[in-house]
Amino acid sequence: MYRTAGESHGPALIALIEGMPHGCPIDTDLINRELFRRQGGYGRGGRQKIETDLVQYLAGVRMGKTIGSPIAIMVPNKDNRLDDPAATPPLHRPRPGHADLAGSVKWLTDDCREVLERASARETTVRVAAGALAKCLLKQFGIEVFGFVRSVGEATGNFSVTAENWQELLKQRDASEVYCPDAAADAAMKEFINEQKMAKDTAGGIVECHVFGCPVGIGSCLTWDGRLDSRIAAAVVGIQAFKGVEIGMGFEVAKLPGSKVHDEIAFNPAEKSKPSLGFVRKTNNAGGLEGGMTNGQPVVVRGAMKPISTLGKPLKSIDLRTKQESEAGWERSDISAISAASVVMENVIAFEIARSMVEKFGGDSLSEMKQNYGSYLDAAQLIGN
Repeated sequence: MYRTAGESHGPALIALIEGMPHGCPIDTDLINRELFRRQGGYGRGGRQKIETDLVQYLAGVRMGKTIGSPIAIMVPNKDNRLDDPAATPPLHRPRPGHADLAGSVKWLTDDCREVLERASARETTVRVAAGALAKCLLKQFGIEVFGFVRSVGEATGNFSVTAENWQELLKQRDASEVYCPDAAADAAMKEFINEQKMAKDTAGGIVECHVFGCPVGIGSCLTWDGRLDSRIAAAVVGIQAFKGVEIGMGFEVAKLPGSKVHDEIAFNPAEKSKPSLGFVRKTNNAGGLEGGMTNGQPVVVRGAMKPISTLGKPLKSIDLRTKQESEAGWERSDISAISAASVVMENVIAFEIARSMVEKFGGDSLSEMKQNYGSYLDAAQLIGN
């Protein structure tokens, strides 16, 4: 598990991660690449030109490896001005769609400043770092996570993702300013974002993530909070500005009969030694999760991000001091952060996969965890024999 601390314009953002086994190599370049990707994307605002996000280890890492104790990581903020009232003035006019109003009432204040400082998506910086740290563990078990932007406005990427083509799509994603591995859709997405910029408006979109190499049986059907789909859904909707999540076919399952929804099971002895244990499907409508557990197919998740709530042409609001009608307050913001959102979603999902792997295979050290993993696969291959 992990927790984060820090404000948008405070000295730093911090994450405390527990449960990583001893001896896992940490790829700092990978973590910093993910932080760099989170800062990028088409439609981002001026904050990204100020910050250069790089991870620092405060505890739990020695000589490039985990030591089994809680890991504390930090990403400093260059734009550190939380204690400067002139640079971070009070905000009395809550923005529709933001945490401003609900948080101000919750903490019995007419100043939204402290609410917005913590509610800001700047906090996702260290969630990305924690997820990227988890990826270092997943790579030890051959598990890979691939996220991208599927749509912005009406512009939608027209491609399918498979275990065979995802690495080529990864190259195309990294060549895209919107993080969409479809050149035609990329251009249409940028055009839509430009239109919103000219209109002093904002844009959201849909992001998608695929996880390859998960063994059958991580997660649980025994408790609601042990279900991996429950955890993934909570992690995704917990990202700022996310309003919906789908796994596999998602909401489309409600429109179809069961015969066109459920993935028929077959067995291929040639794949018995793989994490799928030879259990194969022609379809993956379940998105790799059945009964809260992985079923050997790729895990497929989509998340819907609403448009950013700070508009250049402010919506109507009130002044909390007078209750009189006013325009919403304005804070420096992006036109679209959908590209960054795809990076955040990819990494929070990676963390939940890693968390379930640690729970299933345990062990104080990486070598013990690998031994447990190997023993499990060996035993599972004997089912029915």
